[in-house]
Amino acid sequence: MGKIIIIASGKGGTGKTTATANLGAALAQRGHLTAVVDMDMGLRNLDIILGLESEIVFDISDVIDGTCTLDEAIIKDKDYENLYFIPSPQTRGVSFINDDSVKAVWEQIKSRFEYCIVDVPAGVDGGFLYAAMSADSAIIVTMPELTALRDADRAVSVLEDMGIEDIKVIINRIRPDMIDRGIMINVDDCVDTLGVPVAGLVPDDEELLISALKGELAVSNEQSKAGTAFKNIAARLDGVNVPIMDLEEKKSFWKRLFGKK
Repeated sequence: MGKIIIIASGKGGTGKTTATANLGAALAQRGHLTAVVDMDMGLRNLDIILGLESEIVFDISDVIDGTCTLDEAIIKDKDYENLYFIPSPQTRGVSFINDDSVKAVWEQIKSRFEYCIVDVPAGVDGGFLYAAMSADSAIIVTMPELTALRDADRAVSVLEDMGIEDIKVIINRIRPDMIDRGIMINVDDCVDTLGVPVAGLVPDDEELLISALKGELAVSNEQSKAGTAFKNIAARLDGVNVPIMDLEEKKSFWKRLFGKK
């Protein structure tokens, strides 16, 4: 049986969907049969990030209510050999979902894939709960700022109450210069606030944006520090001991010599 990992956040705008796509692609690059599933019903975006929006015929709601089979809803990614995508409905909420039916679909997915990476909606309701009910582990994506951390802490509490013990955090869009200036919260304080292990640190990276504008994922851009960070996180999920990326900006020889910042 495969492993279901939900990618969650307490609030929107933390980069959760981008993290889902890149982690799924990185696991596929490592040779694992991987599904990325969009559970953000009514507000889907994962299809756009993957460049598969024109390929959708059925979605996970059709599988849950029996309109189609799982095979009919699965979309093969065009760029990654081992990556598959199951979309969310664009206009349908979660009111139709029956607990037993959705659990049965998760069991089907686990029987087919080594990893299932699930993009859940921000907050702790609806699609979040229906994905979490069958999750083996969870990764909270947050940023080093107070409101994101407060909402992430709430998500951690809900997941713990649901019995999920394996919870980690990705601290995303880190700007060391802004931490030095006291604008962003430093990483140690972020970790202390949430009280869960760190899956990885991801820098704020212009190359990630460039990749997105080209319709590519950062894990395929060798120049992207964020892409490297996501590949490292995927390796850790795969049981490999990879050091956490050092995000400190290195000064040049001349700047160090003259004490320039």
